[in-house]
Amino acid sequence: MLATLRSNRRIQLAAGLFIGICFGFLLQRGGVTRYEVVIGQLLLQDFTVLKIMLAAIVTGMIGVHALRSAGYASLSKKSGSVGSTVIGGLIFGVGFGLLGYCPGTMIGAVGQGSLDALFGIAGMLIGTAAYAAVFPALSRSILRVGDFGQITIPELFRADPWPVVAGMSVCIGVILLAVEYAGV
Repeated sequence: MLATLRSNRRIQLAAGLFIGICFGFLLQRGGVTRYEVVIGQLLLQDFTVLKIMLAAIVTGMIGVHALRSAGYASLSKKSGSVGSTVIGGLIFGVGFGLLGYCPGTMIGAVGQGSLDALFGIAGMLIGTAAYAAVFPALSRSILRVGDFGQITIPELFRADPWPVVAGMSVCIGVILLAVEYAGV
């Protein structure tokens, strides 16, 4: 059934649009499309963004592994490295800090009428073009530093995924409770 859905371009586009609208709605309802909330996170004064992201990580992690265990999905792992993580983190962090939005919250902010986020979309397009231009040179050098290949955390520990998912979920739950208890 999923193979049929994957091969139908119209269904993919419709599903993507529907999921994107739902995602934007949930971001907006959670308050993370508001500049003040995102800046509050960066200033360590409002942890709404952290709470939503950690809850999404646990939900996604359990969902992906449940679908995988049931045979409805497979993991499509990409190679990673310390160099690519550092470069990506710096690019993301600078854009996030300068504008006060990440890509998802920026699109949601435009959808709710925050016109300042349009500058971020222009910046994303310019940055994407610039990165595409320098990618061939970077991919032969700094992006390969500390290459760790196509490996997942359970594979790294040579463990069944479910105990790792359970352990990570408990750790994230403890962090969420601590942040909530601290009142931030």
